[in-house]
Formats: sequence, C-alpha cells, structure tokens
Amino acid sequence: MCGIVGAIGHRNVKGILVEGLKRLEYRGYDSAGLALINRKTLALSCIKTVGKVQALEDRIKDDSADGHIGIAHTRWATHGKPTQENAHPHESNDRIALIHNGIIENFMPLKEELIKDGYTFKTETDTEVIVHLIHKYLGKENLKLFDAVTKTVSQLDGAYGLAVIDKEDPKRIIVARSGSPLIIGVGIGENFIASDPAALGQVTDRFVYLEEGDIAEIKARKFKIFNNGEKVEREIVRLNQNLEDAVKGQYRHFMLKEIFEQPEMVANTLAGKLSKIHVLEEAFGVNAKAIFDNIERVQIVACGTSYHAGMIAKFWFENIARMSCSVDIASEYRYRNMLVPDKCLFVTISQSGETADTLAALRFAKTAGYAGCMTICNVANSSIERESDFAVMTVAGREIGVASTKAFTTQLSILTLLCIVLARRSGLTEEKEAELVNDLHDLPRILSKALMLSDQIKKISLDFAHKRHSLFLGRGVQYPVAKEGALKLKEISYIHAEAYPAGELKHGPLALVDDDMPVIAVAPNDELLEKLKSNLQEVSARGGQLYVFADAESGFSNDESTTVVNVPHCSDFLSPIVYTIPLQLLSYHVAVIKGTDIDQPRNLAKSVTVE
Repeated sequence: MCGIVGAIGHRNVKGILVEGLKRLEYRGYDSAGLALINRKTLALSCIKTVGKVQALEDRIKDDSADGHIGIAHTRWATHGKPTQENAHPHESNDRIALIHNGIIENFMPLKEELIKDGYTFKTETDTEVIVHLIHKYLGKENLKLFDAVTKTVSQLDGAYGLAVIDKEDPKRIIVARSGSPLIIGVGIGENFIASDPAALGQVTDRFVYLEEGDIAEIKARKFKIFNNGEKVEREIVRLNQNLEDAVKGQYRHFMLKEIFEQPEMVANTLAGKLSKIHVLEEAFGVNAKAIFDNIERVQIVACGTSYHAGMIAKFWFENIARMSCSVDIASEYRYRNMLVPDKCLFVTISQSGETADTLAALRFAKTAGYAGCMTICNVANSSIERESDFAVMTVAGREIGVASTKAFTTQLSILTLLCIVLARRSGLTEEKEAELVNDLHDLPRILSKALMLSDQIKKISLDFAHKRHSLFLGRGVQYPVAKEGALKLKEISYIHAEAYPAGELKHGPLALVDDDMPVIAVAPNDELLEKLKSNLQEVSARGGQLYVFADAESGFSNDESTTVVNVPHCSDFLSPIVYTIPLQLLSYHVAVIKGTDIDQPRNLAKSVTVE
C-alpha cells in the first residue's frame, strides 16, 4: 500500500513529488514525506508529516527546501506506529536518504550488528537498517552508491522496492526491486521513479517496468538497469495515464477489461506481502500480530460477491488453519441473538468500504466483545477502513463495472494470506507454508492461462441465447465458486441462475432439470471429483445439458449431453480463484449475446450505501 515517487532533472522537483504522492492516495497510507538535495548547497532536506499528503504540502509551502533530485513516500505502518519519526524517508548521518516499500524479515540481526558498529536508531522501523547499511558500505568500505546498495540488498530477506539518494553523489537515484513493484518514468532531460505509473501521469507517458531482482541507476538523461550483476535492457512502454482507468481501451466493456486485469491486480495485491517462502505478517499492520496471537476462531461478515469470498475462506481456515470460521450475510448478522465466542477475530470484506449493511455490522461488532476487527477493502480512507482496528487493502485499482470481478479475486488473495498467518499459530509447518507461498507466486501466471479460454467460452455462450434458467453446481470449496458464477450470470444477463452443492441435486433441484435448463459444473481434480461425477450422471440421465469446467486430468469428455472446458491445472488451495475466471467469462459472453447493459445492469449500484 505504501507509495514511492522520485525525480531527477534540472528543475525543482518538489512539486512533482507532491503531485505524485497525491496520485497514490488511493492506496491507503498514514504518513508522508520527501527528501531533496539542493543543487547549489548540496544540503539534504527531509520533511515528514503524519496524516494526509495535504499536511505535507502545507508544510513545504513554508519551507525553503528545494532540489533537482528527490524522493517521496506515503507509508502504511507495519513496524512502528504512524509517527513523524517512523515516516519515510529515513536518513543516515545526514548524508543518505531512503524510501522503502515492503518488509525486511531479518532486520533485527542486521540492526544488532549495526548498533555494534556505532549506529544509532531513531525509529521503530525495519527500513532504517537498510539506510544505515548503505552508509556503512559507502564509508567503511569506500564503495560507490550503486555498489553499496547492491551489497546491502544481498543481505536482505523479505520484500523491498527501494530508492536511495546521497548528497555527496547528487547526480543519481539508485533503486532496487524484489517482491515489490517499481517503475522508471522516462522524460526528456529528466527521469522519474514510482511504485505505480499513476503517480507520474502528469510528467510522462513512457515507462519501464523493473523486474524481480533489478537494480537501476537513474540519472537525468539516462538510466541503466542490472540484474545479477549483468546489464539488461527493459522495454519502454507508452501508457496514456489520463485514460487508463476511465477508458475501456481495446475492450468492449469495462467488465471485460477488469476480468483481463486480474493477473496484474492479484500480483499487485500480493506484492510486498510475500518473501520466497513466507507470508510477511507485518503487511497486516502494526496492531495485527498482537491480535493474531490471541485468535482461535474467525467470524466473517460481508454482502454479495464479498460474502462468497468469505464462504470460500471458511474452507481455507478450517482445512489449513484448523480454525473454526463462521460466515454471515451482513444484512442479517446483527439481527441474530449473537453469541460471541472468546478469542474471535471479526473480519469484514467490502469492495467500496461504504456498504451500509457491512458497516452497520462492524459497528455492532465493535461493542460485542470480539478480540479484534479487521477489514479487507479496495478503497482507502473509506468508512469501514477507518473504523476497523486494522485493514488490509486490495490493490485492484478502480473497479467501474457494477458486477465485481477483480475485487473478488484480490479479496480471495488477501484471505489466503490471512489463513496462512493464522495457520502458523495452529501448527502449519515451514515446509507447508513454503509450498502454499510458492502456489501464490505462481497464481498470476495461472490466471493468465485461464483467460486464454475466452474464445472457447464465447462459442459456448451461444447455447444460452434463449435460456431463461440455469443451474450451477459445485462440491466442497467449489460450491461458493458456483454461487459466485450464478450471481454473475443473473446480474448481467438477467438469466435466472441458482447454485447448489452437487450432492443436493437429488433433494429437490433435480426436478428442474430438462433439455432447456443448462447445468454448469465446477470440477477440479480434487478429493470430491468422483462424487461430483456421480451427481452429474443424474443430470445426463434426465436429458440435461452439462457444461463442465474441469481439470484436464478429471476424466470428462465431450458428448451429446456434455461440453467440457479444460481449466489450467492448479493446486487445490488456489482452485477457487482460478475456476472463478471462466465463470466470469461465461457470464460476460452470455450477456453480450443477450444485449444487456453489462457495466451498469438494471436496478443495481456499484456501492450499496443503504440498508
């Protein structure tokens, strides 16, 4: 959630830095700051404030500091409370200034060594060890700035995107990336850096996306990028920032654009929260660990699509964390005679952060005796985010389509992380955590493969042109996936769609099955596959038309009554996220055929702020 901006050129960059921070406010933050090197005096000025970027802007209006090179940052507190001292940039000996996104897992042993070397720490952050290490290598080992940064990052475990300036070498910014995104903005006689292109739309439309392990030297007229000690070239991408969020681009509808953005948005949401083998628990915020240490069960409350995310998470908490989890619809939750168990974490999920029913449930929960209230939200500074004890923001970007797509998969991504950090407290081994984290690293790639099914699903959608009803089936964790698929189809195509656990067919829904009611099944190759096959035989025997989204190894084949779509293979852990994609595509393509208003379906609103 933290934001990085930097600039180097021949003009005063102070205004560019502040404007860049303003453009990153959507990410959520609790403090802001900037550092500048004055061209004439070479003085290093560092200005930091708690609160909004506006407070920083007000402060620098009364400050004479300016400079042709500078870095700026908005911080979401992880190590240490939101204070002016803990805000970025961090300095070392009035020479080096540094900003950092991410979490350094091994900062404590590094800090202890630096204290022995005579360094004094002024903050509670993990970041301060990085700036002191760089200073140490500049001084004691007489390295140049690029080499000092390179040696420093070789000692860091965790995730980082960082930028460094040195008042004794004021012609360059050094940046490094591992697990946290960074880009270079290419100007004319000036260059820029940021954690998100949105920060630089006012100064350039050309960007270089740094890749994992890249270290770059940025000067006013040129830049160089290295990886593993070798110079590398990265493509310069032209991006129209003014239109990026608000225009469909190559896509016919915002919903389709947002479906295809999911691999990138899931990657952005996970960025900085994973090391190679661990979930970085500090990403949940300063207060989270103390609350997590006291948690034995979870209560999730949400509405609509977010409620389905909670239903999926229930399986994860029970199967992986071995922890009881209850999931309630927000509009019903507070009207029950609730019995709040001890050591229970209350979790709300909301795209907008303004959903009235969810907000009312949160306000009730805060008086009910829960051990802590956490939210998963896509909008910084929303009511739910402000009123929760702590929040983890999805990084889905603006979602314009009323039918939620990328918000859902990014919510699920955060829920996987929450499950893992709680599972540590109930016996999750390091080996198992490493396996789950490896799956998460691979998730964006698998989602990209799932999107390649679009053309095949488009052809299938023709079969739905004149249908009025449909039935979605799943077993286990795939049942809420089926519910989400049914919700999407009814939301934007206006076809009546219901979802059932496949084992419930024989208890009523089977009476509806005929050749005019398509039945859509979600069939990964898991422990319930054979039982699902038996359930689907009941559909085929009664003349029903089956559309099965299945793993290639599940053993389904096309015949007169069955159409199979082979979904990319994935772990059981992440299959709910992966199998969501083709169901979103199905609902979209059916709606196109039906000619409905896909982005703004009738009677629905993006943010439901009434009860």
